[in-house]
Amino acid sequence: MKKILTLFLLFISINCLAQDSLQTLNFERNYIKNTGMQVLGSWAIANIAVDGICWASTNGKTKYFHQMNAIWNVANLGAAILGYTDTINDKNKTYPPEESLKEQNKLEKIFLVNGGLDVIYIGAGIYLNHRGNMNNSDQCRGYGSAVILQGAFLLLFDATMYTSERRIGNKLRKFLIKNPITFDGQKVGMVINF
Repeated sequence: MKKILTLFLLFISINCLAQDSLQTLNFERNYIKNTGMQVLGSWAIANIAVDGICWASTNGKTKYFHQMNAIWNVANLGAAILGYTDTINDKNKTYPPEESLKEQNKLEKIFLVNGGLDVIYIGAGIYLNHRGNMNNSDQCRGYGSAVILQGAFLLLFDATMYTSERRIGNKLRKFLIKNPITFDGQKVGMVINF
């Protein structure tokens, strides 16, 4: 009986340590997202400030370039604030294994889809530039150049975020394969990968 009890306690203690590792991976995921939202927000604020001033003090293609950058970054700032708020709300949240994996996969997909959208933005900017050249439109050329710049930044941002989140996701998936049985202090569970 003592041996069974000892094995049971050893089993539970190993899984308690595994739970701590799971929470560490969740913390890392949230930390990366938080840092990313700070970078995106900083980019947006800098663009709004600089391009807002330049928009008011320039003419022609340059005026439209700064106008589009300022407007575009209002949306970037909104996205950064929403994402940052989400990371603050998740800061002390504990996720069971299946929720951790679900959150991780969702975040990876978001950055991957956003990367595809960024390529579309760059293509739209190239089209606007071409249209501006064909119609001698400063507005189209300025907007096109701004959309190309913003799309290129977002492509770099989303690629970096995806790569960072994918690295944590791979650690999480390996962890869950090695530790399929978990204990959260109240119940024992098992993660089954299909």
